[in-house]
Amino acid sequence: MKKVAVVMGSDSDLPVVRATVERLKYFGIPFEVRIISAHRTPYEAESFASTAIERGFGVIIACAGKAAHLAGVIAAYTTLPVIGLPIKSSFMDGLDSLLSVVQMPAGVPVATVAVGGAENAAVLAAQILALGEPELEAKLAEYKKRMACEVAEKDKKIRSEFKL
Repeated sequence: MKKVAVVMGSDSDLPVVRATVERLKYFGIPFEVRIISAHRTPYEAESFASTAIERGFGVIIACAGKAAHLAGVIAAYTTLPVIGLPIKSSFMDGLDSLLSVVQMPAGVPVATVAVGGAENAAVLAAQILALGEPELEAKLAEYKKRMACEVAEKDKKIRSEFKL
């Protein structure tokens, strides 16, 4: 199975990134976690992205806050799918990060999840990798089935509470 790269712009992003890592572990997806700054280590960002395919990656999740250019810089140097995970900053509650990640020019797409949407970044990466991995597709189907069961159980409880 191909690996997922989880790249963050700063170690301050790690509390959010942990949820991504936990969900990747749940699905049994191999991954690597790195800190690479689009602004402070741009050559490392270029090198990492341009060699990601030959190093066995299938998807890159790029997490950053504030200016949040990491996902776009990574996407510029690879043909792999890049998932942008905007991180909530103290300025504008993360709207600045979201706009920095989602507003990409034609030809350089970045799939973007919600601000702080770490779990969804991992699930989207799993869905992309599952296109060629029947076992992973089955894990995703079971995951979705489990979520549906959890909602049904909550519905049953609330209906009982309100005697509906």
